[in-house]
Amino acid sequence: MTESGKMQSIHEIPESSWNKLSQKKIYFGHQSVGNNIIKGLEDILKENPQIKLNIVETNNPADFSAPIFAHSHNGKNHDPISKIDAFTDLMDRGTGDNADIAFFKFCFVDITANTDVQKVFAYYKSKMKYLKGKYPKTTLIHITVPLTTVQTGPKAIAKKLIGKPIDGYADNLKRYEFNEFMRREYEGREPLFDLAKIESTLKDGSNLIIKENGKSFQTLVPEYTHDGGHLNETGRKIVAQSLLVFLTELTEKK
Repeated sequence: MTESGKMQSIHEIPESSWNKLSQKKIYFGHQSVGNNIIKGLEDILKENPQIKLNIVETNNPADFSAPIFAHSHNGKNHDPISKIDAFTDLMDRGTGDNADIAFFKFCFVDITANTDVQKVFAYYKSKMKYLKGKYPKTTLIHITVPLTTVQTGPKAIAKKLIGKPIDGYADNLKRYEFNEFMRREYEGREPLFDLAKIESTLKDGSNLIIKENGKSFQTLVPEYTHDGGHLNETGRKIVAQSLLVFLTELTEKK
């Protein structure tokens, strides 16, 4: 099923906003899906010379002496606590207060059917509260967990008939639960980049929602991925465009 939504175009952003964004010092911690997003940013910058971001792979606090869009790998996959700790450590090693904007994202492999999402979110919330209090000059962005596709076709139908779990259902349900914690805590209060909503939004603006046994959850649009989880060229550009629009709106508010 689908629910309506809309994505704003980068062409609606005035040049003055791009200039303001280009003067910011930004850090983005990630793993493989983050690499996809960085590639999407680079794609968009090549096509739009009015957007001038200094994208550099680094986590060296010394590099935040000038405008930069820094990014690096953060923590270990399958271990969301390691990503929270790695980001906290990076902020405490000199990035805090030197960066204007800082954020990291989890990967889809970090939140699965067996994850205690309440425990992970409680830890995340406590660390973000600590960082916000210690580094008030740095704007922290929260990001929802990315999604995967769900199994479809004859195999999925057969599994459903015999009561076997369909690939992607249980994992995405847990991701949805975690993301709902994020939305309830931060939406409208602190900057929240809803990556999961973007990944589940079709090109017509509707949102891909699965309802099963009285529960609803979002899934990754199949046209945005080449392997069911990582973003292809289409998906990465859609996410990157949304991130750029989000960042310009955020910098205009500051």
